[in-house]
Amino acid sequence: MLIDRAATLRTAEKLLRQGKLDQAIAEYLRVVEDQPRDWNTANILGDLFVRAGKTDKAIEQFVAAADNLSDEGALAKAAALYRKILKLRPEHEHALLQCAEIAATQGMLVDARTYLKAVADRRQARGDQRGVAQITIRLASIDPKDFAARRAGARARLEVRDLAGAVRDLREIAVELMHHHRDAEAIDALREAVTLAPDDHDVRQQLLDAFVAAGDHVSAREHARTSEQLQMLAARLEERGDQGEALALLREALAIDPTNLRLAARVNGDPDPDPIEAPVEPQEPIEDAEPARLLELAGEHMRAGRIAHGLAMVRLTLERAGSLRNDVALFGLSLADSEPDVAFAVVDLAGDAAIAERDWESAAAGLQELVTRVPMYLPALMRLVEVSVDGGLEATMYAAQSQLADAYIEAGAAEEARFLAEDLVAREPWERAHLERFRRALELMGEPDPDGLIAARLSGDAPFTSTDVSISAVRADVQTAEPDPPAAPTQHWEIDNHDFQFEVTSVDDPDGADADESAADEDDGSEVDLSVELDVIGAPPAPPALPPAAAQIQASADADPDVPFVPATSPTLEAVFARLRASGSQQSALADAQAEYARGVSLHAAGEVEESIALLTSASRAPQLRFGTASLLGRIYREQGQLDLAVDWFERAAQAPPPTPDDGRLLLYDLADVLETTGEYTRALTVCMELQADAGDFRDVAERVNRLTAIQVRG
Repeated sequence: MLIDRAATLRTAEKLLRQGKLDQAIAEYLRVVEDQPRDWNTANILGDLFVRAGKTDKAIEQFVAAADNLSDEGALAKAAALYRKILKLRPEHEHALLQCAEIAATQGMLVDARTYLKAVADRRQARGDQRGVAQITIRLASIDPKDFAARRAGARARLEVRDLAGAVRDLREIAVELMHHHRDAEAIDALREAVTLAPDDHDVRQQLLDAFVAAGDHVSAREHARTSEQLQMLAARLEERGDQGEALALLREALAIDPTNLRLAARVNGDPDPDPIEAPVEPQEPIEDAEPARLLELAGEHMRAGRIAHGLAMVRLTLERAGSLRNDVALFGLSLADSEPDVAFAVVDLAGDAAIAERDWESAAAGLQELVTRVPMYLPALMRLVEVSVDGGLEATMYAAQSQLADAYIEAGAAEEARFLAEDLVAREPWERAHLERFRRALELMGEPDPDGLIAARLSGDAPFTSTDVSISAVRADVQTAEPDPPAAPTQHWEIDNHDFQFEVTSVDDPDGADADESAADEDDGSEVDLSVELDVIGAPPAPPALPPAAAQIQASADADPDVPFVPATSPTLEAVFARLRASGSQQSALADAQAEYARGVSLHAAGEVEESIALLTSASRAPQLRFGTASLLGRIYREQGQLDLAVDWFERAAQAPPPTPDDGRLLLYDLADVLETTGEYTRALTVCMELQADAGDFRDVAERVNRLTAIQVRG
């Protein structure tokens, strides 16, 4: 059954925002199972498994995606995923073996055998004879056209007690033989498979199909076992006009499955049985009253304890007059102190009416006021996160996530609290409140040394990470009536312990160059006005402007003397100066590096190469400029004949994200060229093979691979 992909993705993100990692994983898994070719979602799912500490599940996800990509011929993407697997688990032999398969697919059989031989040698060294036998089987399958060798490999699987693998290989061989019109050999392979697995329905069905395709219905009938197989064979005979034989087969099928009414009708010559229609429940009558009166009746029912009747009146009010949704929200808020659950139900109904009019701000405002009156109320906070995600209200969502994390801690929901707190710290690592939340969540989980773990994270040994799916991207996937604003870049924060700089990498701009230039335009490095910053000490911040509907709700709440006032938390002096120091040093260092880079490029263009080297070297310390500076320095040193330095700078550039895929490919090509020139043929071959897997026939990379392979073979 097909699922609503957009709605499922939206639900998954809501769960992520609420810290429910396992439930979010389950939703992403539904999308991947429904749409196996959705590689982006599969990749997100694998990353979430990593974050959840389920490395095996992550690898399983990546392997499945990589294997499917490889089967479809998308070798560059498959190779990238296999490399991702090897980063998680360098000894993962399947990934290594698949690299060998990719080489074989590209016709580099010598390389494929070399890879496999290396794995076999490692297995031999640790005494894994079964593993050696498995590699021997893989070696026999290097050339897909050598069917005799492949059948020998299938039989060899029996020696390692891999019956299922032997059957699978024989079935695959049979399919390919059929494609080559070698029907007799295909049937022979399938007969062998059926002998090995006589109870395997799929194998027997494949053999039946082969017999039918060859016109051997006698042999097909001998091997038919199930009712479905007999019916399939009967259908083939009917197509040939052999009605008598077909009817005999149908009777045999009915004897196996006598409860099949449709089959019985076919045997007896009756029409198909009519489907049974479900009865339609009668609708209840609707009370004839004005909307305002219905809202009054809702209050009367609520006060009398007839909650269901009251909610029914609220729904009817909104159906007849959606414009009264603010009145409904205020009515719900009036119940917050005595009946928080009922209050939430009413406010949520008003919010649904606002959402129907695409008034997301009003829906969020009612929920915000409710959680102000009933702090730590999980249902309302979770709903507020959902509304914020759907409405693209990122600021509201982040604030709600902070409150939700606190509520989870209060409720003892350790896993959800930890996940949300980690996301909050990853996004704003300078906020001590987020670090405190994370520490409390770790304590709740029983972590013996939460402060030590946090210190390790901040040191960069195990940095905070955030799976931050863009709200705008989700909304763009489901809303097409009106254009949405450009999607915000997905952020990945990395903490550098040396300079304590925060890097934001954009999906659209891997270097983060656009973001940095924009930041530079907004802040030209002028002095910070401390008086403005210090004015906020000891005084609550000014509240943000509310939309009209939200303002109306807020005004009514302010007029209610029974509503408790919750003072805003003021920033501390230490926090202000920490923010100023971090912001000032960050912007100043980046601005200096950008100026050095621009000056270095200008000098190089003017022919003043030696003068440009020092400036470019200095600018390369900025991560955002690493690719451009290092790649240019590599080419300068190559032109000067200093090939060791050229290799060093090219490799530094290769560790940074390129502005475009073509820039990255050109860099790898230049690196391989210098390595070959210096006689490092193995390293050059490795780089060329990686480039070929990613870009195919890029320049003369195929010729280089063949040439370097020949050099390696000659020794």
